[in-house]
Amino acid sequence: MLTIGQLAQQAGVSTKAIRVYHAKGLLPEPDRDASGYRRYDARAIIDLTRIVTLAQAGVPLARVRDVLDADADRAAEELDRIDAELRTRIRQLQQRRTRLRQLDQPDRLCLPPEAVEFMDRLRAIGLSERHEHAIRDGFILGHALAPDLTRALLPSRTALLGDDEYVAVLRGYDAALDWSPDDPRLHGLADAVTRLALRMTMFSDLPGFDRVPPETVDLLTGHLGIDSPAWARLDQLITRRLAIAAEVPVTATEGHTTGTEVRPAATEGRPARTNRRRARPSVSGSPRRGRGRRP
Repeated sequence: MLTIGQLAQQAGVSTKAIRVYHAKGLLPEPDRDASGYRRYDARAIIDLTRIVTLAQAGVPLARVRDVLDADADRAAEELDRIDAELRTRIRQLQQRRTRLRQLDQPDRLCLPPEAVEFMDRLRAIGLSERHEHAIRDGFILGHALAPDLTRALLPSRTALLGDDEYVAVLRGYDAALDWSPDDPRLHGLADAVTRLALRMTMFSDLPGFDRVPPETVDLLTGHLGIDSPAWARLDQLITRRLAIAAEVPVTATEGHTTGTEVRPAATEGRPARTNRRRARPSVSGSPRRGRGRRP
């Protein structure tokens, strides 16, 4: 007869594990002897060996009793099911390992492949790190809140990275980050952005945009990203130019579409219902309205 410590040593497990097997009804718990000790016989050694073998093979403790009590055919079926579950679990763990290896590339963890391609190509342009991060975060937000539309817009945005005018606008926004809002160079940049905006496909042009809930648009528009007074002023200048180009009163653009859609991290807001005019083009493609936002 063995004590619990001797039984544990014999089976290569801890006494705590044996107590768990008792609690789960897998291993009968013997009565105490006159000295107050529980004594385990040969049957306990056999049962514990079978339990430990199944557990170490990957059979969940909750399923061990089913396997132990089953006949050969039913036991084989149960083990086949457990094997399939283990293979699924292995695939999930492999996917986790892949994601762990990508932790130094945050955009790959949170973005669809189309956005990752955009970000990879964008880096060749040489924008500032905070500008790139702002663009990445704009994509993350757009994909979280409007994934289908964001992915639908990405191919055209990625294609624009081969457009010299588009790249020049991105670099212009990057250079203007720390300008004074009174800097006269903002007028020339606003002209360039407006010309680009008038020929771009907007987020609000995509089928299904009108089904985006207003609260979703509000969340997107409320994300400021980089705080730049120069960008805020640039947004005003572009809004005025777009309104003139569309023959829409400047006041009619408030709360609808403005110049921020040209910036890469910005997204387009809802177009004004009076006349169809170009929504401000965002490079990232997540919908935004008004207010100066990062390119």
